[in-house]
Amino acid sequence: MAFVRLTGVTYHDPEAAHDSYILFTGADGVTRLIDLTGDVHREWPFAGVPPRILDPALNNGRLGDVGVQLEPGDDPRGGIYANRTVGQLDWSGEKVWEWGREAPGGAARQNHDWELLPNGNRLLLVTIPRIVPGLGSDPIGDQGLYEVDPDGAIVWEWRAGDHLHELGFSEAGWDALRATVLRDPDDPWGYLEINSAKSLGPNHWHRADPHTVFHPDNILISCRKANVVALIDKTTKAVVWRLGPYFDAEPGAQHQRINAHKVPRPLDQISGQHNPHLIADGLPGAGNILIFDNQGGAGYPPAPLGIYAGSRVLEVDPSTRQIVWQYTAEDSGLPSWTFFSSFVSNAQRLPNGNTLITEGMQGRIFQVTPQGQVVWEYVSPYEGLGVAGEPEVREPRVPGVDRLSATPMVYRAQAVPFDWVPIGAPRSAPVAVDLRGTVPPGA
Repeated sequence: MAFVRLTGVTYHDPEAAHDSYILFTGADGVTRLIDLTGDVHREWPFAGVPPRILDPALNNGRLGDVGVQLEPGDDPRGGIYANRTVGQLDWSGEKVWEWGREAPGGAARQNHDWELLPNGNRLLLVTIPRIVPGLGSDPIGDQGLYEVDPDGAIVWEWRAGDHLHELGFSEAGWDALRATVLRDPDDPWGYLEINSAKSLGPNHWHRADPHTVFHPDNILISCRKANVVALIDKTTKAVVWRLGPYFDAEPGAQHQRINAHKVPRPLDQISGQHNPHLIADGLPGAGNILIFDNQGGAGYPPAPLGIYAGSRVLEVDPSTRQIVWQYTAEDSGLPSWTFFSSFVSNAQRLPNGNTLITEGMQGRIFQVTPQGQVVWEYVSPYEGLGVAGEPEVREPRVPGVDRLSATPMVYRAQAVPFDWVPIGAPRSAPVAVDLRGTVPPGA
């Protein structure tokens, strides 16, 4: 019997789903804009890490501009070293802006995240090869943030290696971190593997108290390998608030705990998390932090995880550090392991209160209601081949795999409002779809 993977839109409840376009880069390295029927409305032959359609309010009213990586680098380590230039394309694919060759070392090395700021500058998460104090005498892949103005000048910079003492490592954690760096100084994903960086933006915490740490300019980052979510003060560059790396709650996988689905409750062990960000003003849950908690192996020392692996999406009140909403497969009436991505992935709150989730390892993008009902599901049909560690095989690569392998992996998806692109809403009316449990002919 041949293996058959059902792809495209497998479920759609038009009455309950929030309607929008969806932007993502497939494992074939092409960025596409689809609607909720799965029809492709635009594609660009570049990968984005992540790709992002720009908010016209921040982009001089321009519609349909997209941010992607434009030119790959030639560093044989790949991973967070792989990118030479990053840029912006208009709807027709013409280059509007590009940056990287003027960067230190002649390459942007942008990875995992970037943002167009209200002042017109760009915040870029980058790799900075250097000697990190306290982690040995050889250069390693440190990560940092550059704020770059439209002319390409770096006007603000932050380096993770200068702030390790602010991340809360225990003595055992420091020992584990140093041992990891010593064992693999050329780790292509970095010793912290920072996988997101997002400014907070306007929020009710700051409006209520201008002296709070939640200033709109402050930047929330995620250190995947350290199990840390940290808030950087834009002015002082210090870490002024964080979640992790260690938690007082009972150890073990959350699905094996009593009252594991009762909310609110104190935040317990996150592991390998992605894309923590403050839910923006005007959206349900505004001011809370939304986190894709992969529950993938991570931590210094490694976090204790249970047998029945499953990822979860968490909404955390930053003032109480409590989980106030969550999604796991069990909230859809399924076993925990049926929703699991040990790496990549993200979540995005939608205007109607639903949440768009990228289960990236599986190439699955879906939308759930606050009650956990899946109301739209799409599985990417775009596969790519790659070999980790082989420089002649360009991205996308399959992390942790040492032979040629096919993957439908999607790093991060974005729900795009219809009025952000020049074509407006799709002309065809949405229809209900339910292919779940379908086995295609010939399987």
